[in-house]
Amino acid sequence: MAAAPQTQALEPWYEIHAPLWQGSEVEIRRGLPFSLLSPQWQMFLLGDGAPTRHLQLLTQSEIVVDVVAMTAIGTDDDHAPPEIGLIPAPRVRRQIWLRSPSTGETFSHATSWWSSAQMAAHLKDPSLPIWKSLHQKHTELYRDLKGLYCGTCPQLDGTFGAGTSYWGRHYLLWHGGQPLTLIYEIYGPTLARYLGPSCLSSDSYQLGT
Repeated sequence: MAAAPQTQALEPWYEIHAPLWQGSEVEIRRGLPFSLLSPQWQMFLLGDGAPTRHLQLLTQSEIVVDVVAMTAIGTDDDHAPPEIGLIPAPRVRRQIWLRSPSTGETFSHATSWWSSAQMAAHLKDPSLPIWKSLHQKHTELYRDLKGLYCGTCPQLDGTFGAGTSYWGRHYLLWHGGQPLTLIYEIYGPTLARYLGPSCLSSDSYQLGT
C-alpha cells in the first residue's frame, strides 16, 4: 500500500508574541485612554481609512508594497485569528512590507488571507496596495477592527531594532455584505516620527520613544 502524502509545514507568519496589552472589539469601539495610546495613534490604528493612503499623506511620499510571499494554504487555519473561518477555502496568505522609497523608511509588515477566488477577482496585481487595487474597481469597503495589540515580535527586530515594542491590529474588510479578506498588521517605530510618541505617559507601554 502506498504511503499517504505528507502535508508540508507552512512557514510561520509574523505576529505579536505574548502581548503586553491586548484590546477587544469593545475597547476598540470605545477608544483607549490617552495614557496608553495617543489621539494621533488612535486615529491611525482605530480609524477606518486605508493605512497605505494614511502613510502617503503623513509622509508626502509614495508608499510601495514589497511582496514577501504568496502562499497557498488550502483549508489550513494557518494559526490565524479566529475570523479566518469567515474566509472561504481554498485560501492564499499574502505577506508584505510597506515602505517609502524616497525616505528609505519601512513602516509596517502585514499578513492577509484571501480566498483564491476573491484574490483573483480583486487583487490582480499583488504588488499594488489593497486600497489602490480596490479603488480602481470602485469597490466599497467596511473595515471591521477585531483586535489591537502592543508587544514584541522578534522576527521584525532585524528591520526595526532589537528590543522594540510594536503596535498591531487585525481586522476584516467587508464588501457587499461578505468578508473579503482578513488582515494582520504590525507597525514599527518609524511611524512615531510622524505621529509622535504612541502614548502620553512614561508609565505606559511606549513605541518609538
